[in-house]
Amino acid sequence: MRMILATIQPTKLSTVRAALEQIGVHSLTVCDAQGYARQRGQTARFRGNEYRVDLLRKVTIEIGVEQEKLEQVIETIGLAARTGREGQIGDGKIFVLPMTLMADIGAAP
Repeated sequence: MRMILATIQPTKLSTVRAALEQIGVHSLTVCDAQGYARQRGQTARFRGNEYRVDLLRKVTIEIGVEQEKLEQVIETIGLAARTGREGQIGDGKIFVLPMTLMADIGAAP
């Protein structure tokens, strides 16, 4: 098994989730995240004052998948999370980690 950690734009969460459901992925974990990379944050204005927002809001999706579905899930996330035809800086990152399932808490003994 592999653990996929995909950090994406919050506005793309519903699109990615729907795309994953279409290929048979029905369980995932979603966490709020903040970060920056090449974007380096952005400048915002509040009540006439300008200030710098260094950390941008993101969403991290965690999915445990079998090796056979790994490439399909990665490709699906990449296509669904992309903004525009080519994608943009800040669309996200996908990480794949080895994983060992120790116990299924909801399973009967």
